[in-house]
Amino acid sequence: MSDFNSNSIGIPNGNYFALPSQAEDSALVLVSAPWDVTTSYRPGASQGPQAILNASAQIDLYDLDNGEAWTKGIGTIPISDEILEKSKKTRAVAEQIIMLLEEGAAEDDPRVTPLLTEVNKAAEQLNQYVYNHTKKLLDKGHLVGLVGGDHSTPFGFVKALSEKYTDFGVLHVDAHADLREAYEGFEFSHASIMYNIIKHIPQVSNLVQVGVRDLCKDELDLANESSRIHMFNDYFINNELFNGKLWAHVCGDIIAKLPQKVYVSFDIDGLSPDNCPGTGTPVPGGLSFHQANFLIKQLVQMGKTIVGFDLCEVSPTEESEWDATVGARILYKLCGYCIRSQEAK
Repeated sequence: MSDFNSNSIGIPNGNYFALPSQAEDSALVLVSAPWDVTTSYRPGASQGPQAILNASAQIDLYDLDNGEAWTKGIGTIPISDEILEKSKKTRAVAEQIIMLLEEGAAEDDPRVTPLLTEVNKAAEQLNQYVYNHTKKLLDKGHLVGLVGGDHSTPFGFVKALSEKYTDFGVLHVDAHADLREAYEGFEFSHASIMYNIIKHIPQVSNLVQVGVRDLCKDELDLANESSRIHMFNDYFINNELFNGKLWAHVCGDIIAKLPQKVYVSFDIDGLSPDNCPGTGTPVPGGLSFHQANFLIKQLVQMGKTIVGFDLCEVSPTEESEWDATVGARILYKLCGYCIRSQEAK
């Protein structure tokens, strides 16, 4: 680190942001989950971590919001080729299921059930992989960020955090509510991550959702019925803004629903599609890059402590590296704010 010139070009070295940090010596460590099995529209998020890593070498390390937070150390656990290959094979099975369902088959159809069993077992193994890596790092005193992968991937991480903290909230930026129960029969679907967190992790006292603009009636009913869920949907947010309310005040309302300790779950499709055209399930509307950045910045300025975060659903395309470029910058902001919030504590 002492010989590293942060003002020079980024030289790819297998670490996010081309930093020289060793994981064991870093305040914050990034774990990748190159997994994309249950995405129901366009696959590709399993390639997200590598694409983000590649794009991250181009980032200037001085951040106008967080200064030189990188000097605390941002380490990288190498991207697992084994997980990537298992994702590819399991995705092929999931696509068979989705095809059968779209043809009218039921989830208990004998053609479907053995395939579902295979996919659900693989998802449990992925959860265990994420849990093992994040739990080990948390036990050693590191901050941790997860780089997905589809949005099913953070479950093992949130479980590990629940063994460290008895009470924390989730700030969930997403175009979708992700409150479906076993969507398409997949117990750990990308569309079920927040349902699973609410159901299985009671240490999450509040789930605050921002930017949601695509959901089913069952999800809305669950959000309305649960005292733990607070949804600031995209239409509500824009109605507030169109009627003259400042974004700073809307952010204040959002943050007021969160406890002291906060986990940030950031699905890239929470941003407007011009920021993430390749993501698996794009939806018109969403936050601008600066609105999202301001929200996380306000979270820290209002004294909340970020205990961990994920960035999911970045899906690169052959036509453009824009998704990875935006994703890398969101990731760097999340790293900086997480470190900064811990220092403030």
